[in-house]
Amino acid sequence: MKDIQENLMDQVSEEQININIFREEAYERLAEIEESMLELENSPKDPDIIDRAFRALHTIKGSGAMFGFDEIVRFTHDIETVFDRVRSGDILVDEKLIALTLSAHDQIKLMLEDNKQSEPEDILKREELGTQFNELLLTANPSVETVPENTDNSIQPPPFKEPVEGDSSYRISFTPASDIFANGTNPILLLRELLDLGKCQIFTDVSHIPLLSEINPENCYISWDILLTTNQPKESIEDVFIFVDEIENKIKIENFEAIHPINEDENDTKKLGQILVERGDIEAEQLEIFIQQQEPIGKKLESAGLADRSKIKSALAEQNVVKQLKKNLRSAETVSSIRVPSIKLDKLVDLVGELVTGQARLTQVANANNDASLLSIAEEIERLTSELRDNTMSVRMLNFGTTFNKFKRLVRDLALNLGAEVILTTEGAETELDKNVIEKLNDPLVHIIRNSVDHGIEDPDVRLAAGKPREGSIHLSASYSGAHVLVSIRDDGAGLNANAIRKKAEEKGLIKPDSSISDKEIFSLIFEPGFSTAQVVTDVSGRGVGMDVVKQAIESLRGTVDIDSRKGQGTTITLKLPLTLAIIDGLLVSVGDGFFVIPLSAVEECIELTQEDIDQTHGRHITNVRGQLVPYINMRDEFHVVGEKPEIEQIVITEIDKHRVGFVVDHVIGQHQTVIKTLSKVYKNVDAVSGATIMADGTVALILDINKYFQTVEKEYAKTYS
Repeated sequence: MKDIQENLMDQVSEEQININIFREEAYERLAEIEESMLELENSPKDPDIIDRAFRALHTIKGSGAMFGFDEIVRFTHDIETVFDRVRSGDILVDEKLIALTLSAHDQIKLMLEDNKQSEPEDILKREELGTQFNELLLTANPSVETVPENTDNSIQPPPFKEPVEGDSSYRISFTPASDIFANGTNPILLLRELLDLGKCQIFTDVSHIPLLSEINPENCYISWDILLTTNQPKESIEDVFIFVDEIENKIKIENFEAIHPINEDENDTKKLGQILVERGDIEAEQLEIFIQQQEPIGKKLESAGLADRSKIKSALAEQNVVKQLKKNLRSAETVSSIRVPSIKLDKLVDLVGELVTGQARLTQVANANNDASLLSIAEEIERLTSELRDNTMSVRMLNFGTTFNKFKRLVRDLALNLGAEVILTTEGAETELDKNVIEKLNDPLVHIIRNSVDHGIEDPDVRLAAGKPREGSIHLSASYSGAHVLVSIRDDGAGLNANAIRKKAEEKGLIKPDSSISDKEIFSLIFEPGFSTAQVVTDVSGRGVGMDVVKQAIESLRGTVDIDSRKGQGTTITLKLPLTLAIIDGLLVSVGDGFFVIPLSAVEECIELTQEDIDQTHGRHITNVRGQLVPYINMRDEFHVVGEKPEIEQIVITEIDKHRVGFVVDHVIGQHQTVIKTLSKVYKNVDAVSGATIMADGTVALILDINKYFQTVEKEYAKTYS
């Protein structure tokens, strides 16, 4: 009985794992659908985008059927059918279809959520959407038969079947000698042999056939361009022409890998004109003349008589083959990756952290014993641990671009809701950040972008009157800055009203009416809890909840927020965030018997502090660093450390909010690879400390949150001397 129960539990566990895998894949496909819809708003006829949306829907439906998500299968079926008709040209992409698909995307997402019972309004919404998609199918135009080539003025590449992995593609140019028939050779039989080798596209050039009065029936005036995809070696192609003189008959066989950079991006595929020039069908100078005109290059070259129709179709087909090869290469690279639950990555990072601590203990023991053999081993382990740490951290890093698309949808929906005209542009999608940081960054960014759309961007008529474009712009960017990432949200709206903020702050008692503060300090007041200058409360904002949450969330990530605004020109909010929350490089210092870690990325330099220096400043907490006065915080006083202080103390100079601030410690021990451990909830209100780390000898060192530490001391100082 026990064995049966264990087997049943294993089956249930495996089934749940498979369902979780399906959910993860479905969320990724949903992101593709959302991204595709936003792209189709600008390019409604792009077949690649339409195909991507169709494949995502097909995958969700197929995988859902495997794992018992019948409701999703039924709901997705009609949407998939509609997009199949879009692919065939029966249904055109318009605003209605995009809006319906985005609504369907939201409903599928709801159905995927764990333990989520469908609400009656959700069920009704799905039924309405299903009806609307069916109406689109009823009004679809039937597919139009393909127009025969001799009546079609446009030049389209012929269809090409996808090559199988392991196949190679070749370009073959075959121009028979005029007397080839006299040698008993039939070119058609050679072409049939090529057809037997694999997927073959043959283009016939009849442009050199003379007038009937001038033709010699015993001569050959036709040539061929062949695109062959085969799993056979090049020698097999050469064997087809083994009894044909290559010089007289002009036979050229080229491997695609040699003439096309397959490893480059798909968008960098050679243009039609480039291919025609490379193959010798036209001259480069001729191409330059026609490339300036607005018509498609193929049609222009044909009209001018510079390239035959068959040559252009052949070049287009070759371009098509190259694009497909690049897509296959990219798909192969994607398949080589594996899906790993994030909890396993977190566990791996924890183990690496323990290994770092163990390595530090080994190094300490080796130094204490002064054993050359042990020191050599310790150095090797330290090198390997460092590499393992960096590689493990890189596994947890995600491209910031993974979050960009959701904000494009957010801006689109908000603009429609508010009747505004706003576009979101992005930059730095390749910037990488720890996945935990990205996850926790989502809500703050949503608050900031919502405020930018609602408060920042003016009405279209107001913008036109101010000489601005009718459409507002929000620019979201990410970039590296040392051991940090800067995330910037910039809008071209009205900017912050310093007078209105100051007036509201005076009403709430945050500042005194006669106080003299800078605009930057006034702008920082919007982060106070409950602060809002909105006159009307809307569904989007105006309740005084948001910016204080933003600041708290960013500070919990050991980051900072900076605001720069100019009236009438817009506002820029910059978030400065650490690359990772797991392991950092720190500067280890001691105060009395205690140890502290200051993040090394914020440290500028260390200087000495003597009693003579203190006397010269009459006890004030400032020091002169090469002609610049720098305030400092005495950690011995702040942490109430008892005992004799050393004759010469050390000041660690850091940068906080673009200001230099010093921290006075007893001794600077040196750089320390710090594994961050969270503190108990008992210490959640201790602002000065963000965590702790275990040193080589088992001693606990506190990690300073220098931003909050400075703010706390600053507030206490203001209370004391106000």
